[in-house]
Amino acid sequence: MGGAVVEEGPTGVKAPDGGWGWAILWGCFVITGFSYAFPKAVSVFFKELIREFGIGYSDTAWISSILLAMLYGTGPLCSVCVNRFGCRPVMFTGGLLASLGMVSASFCGSIIQLYFTTGVITGLGLALNFQPSLIMLNRYFNKRRPMANGLAAAGSPVFLCALSPLGQVLQDHYGWRGGFLILGGLLLNCCVCAALMRPLEAPRLGSGSGPGPQRPPRRLLDLSVFRDRGFVIYALAASIMVLGLFVPPVFVVSYAKDLGVPDTQAAFLLTILGFIDIFARPTAGFITGLKKVRPYSVYLFSFAMFFNGFTDLTGSTASDYGGLVVFCIFFGISYGMVGALQFEVLMAIVGTQKFSSAIGLVLLLEAIAVLIGPPSGGKLLDATHVYQYVFVLAGAEVLASSLVLVLGNFLCIGKRPEAATEEEHHKPPEDVKVDSREVEQFLKTEPEKNGEVVHTPETSV
Repeated sequence: MGGAVVEEGPTGVKAPDGGWGWAILWGCFVITGFSYAFPKAVSVFFKELIREFGIGYSDTAWISSILLAMLYGTGPLCSVCVNRFGCRPVMFTGGLLASLGMVSASFCGSIIQLYFTTGVITGLGLALNFQPSLIMLNRYFNKRRPMANGLAAAGSPVFLCALSPLGQVLQDHYGWRGGFLILGGLLLNCCVCAALMRPLEAPRLGSGSGPGPQRPPRRLLDLSVFRDRGFVIYALAASIMVLGLFVPPVFVVSYAKDLGVPDTQAAFLLTILGFIDIFARPTAGFITGLKKVRPYSVYLFSFAMFFNGFTDLTGSTASDYGGLVVFCIFFGISYGMVGALQFEVLMAIVGTQKFSSAIGLVLLLEAIAVLIGPPSGGKLLDATHVYQYVFVLAGAEVLASSLVLVLGNFLCIGKRPEAATEEEHHKPPEDVKVDSREVEQFLKTEPEKNGEVVHTPETSV
């Protein structure tokens, strides 16, 4: 795709790894919180919606599923908009749409209307905020990027801890319509975060200096990332993962209510999950940022997916509130690890220049799985009326994604032994210090000569 491109990360400008980057990190923290917590928080209103509209579990699950599908499926559209107009105006427009969707939902008279307002409009608004915020975070952080990703990802559990009980309180006092109206007002804070997304500026050159570094022309949507075998493996594994990743948080509250747990205590399960998740994400980001761990972040990501799937399988044996509490604790740990690592691994694979297109394409590929996941769990629940089967299905899907990532990574490296040889050939002497940004740029550009893409153990998935 051609067209003019608005650049917000000029070539030759070093990522500040601080400074105004902390404001970018705060904005990304808030946006991530709204984007990921909303599809789970609205599940608090499902029981009330079932009673009012006379529908089933699978019908209400479509609300969360459409929200997530819009967040993921509009990825390429977000990439094009960001590359064409810049992050700040795209995010501001998204904030207005997200708020408009929830406010409109409070006046809906059918579940179909809720699908369009809460699902499509609010989902599109959150998508136009979420992806640009990650792009800006990637431009402002390099050496501290794993830690920054972990801290930004912590916004999801923090907001989940707040929005889930808040939603229950709003429903008790104002009904689901009043709750949706107030939540729509809260989403206007996305516009405030958009104002923080200040583009990076190239340093001013003196009168005697030559022209600044020129950025090569870039497409609005770069499809060349599909030539990267590591990217393809990552996209496949992530698509399988999201089939089951979001299912347990959507159904755990209803699961507890089905066991006879009071509504307030049932909603508190999401708070427990979110509280554990708050500490798991920054911790995972800090560990991944360690010098000896960062080259093998893909294996840590695979372990996180395996841990999450295994937790789902064991959580299916819970028969009382205490068992669900234990499940939420371990699910929060594994879910936090996945949340902190998923985009850090993608950034390491494709690099800064292609990340805006890569994330959009990955989210599009995941959208189909997101659209299938929760509704399929709802259909299984409607057919069997057994919540355990839903958790077993989700766990099996996440475990399968972990195996795909591990085996794909092993085969990708095993089939290209010459990559390791080439890496050793270019390895500098121990007494020579090399800038990590130069090494990353070399690994991304040098192998692409003559149309070839070569992977190293550090950049392959």
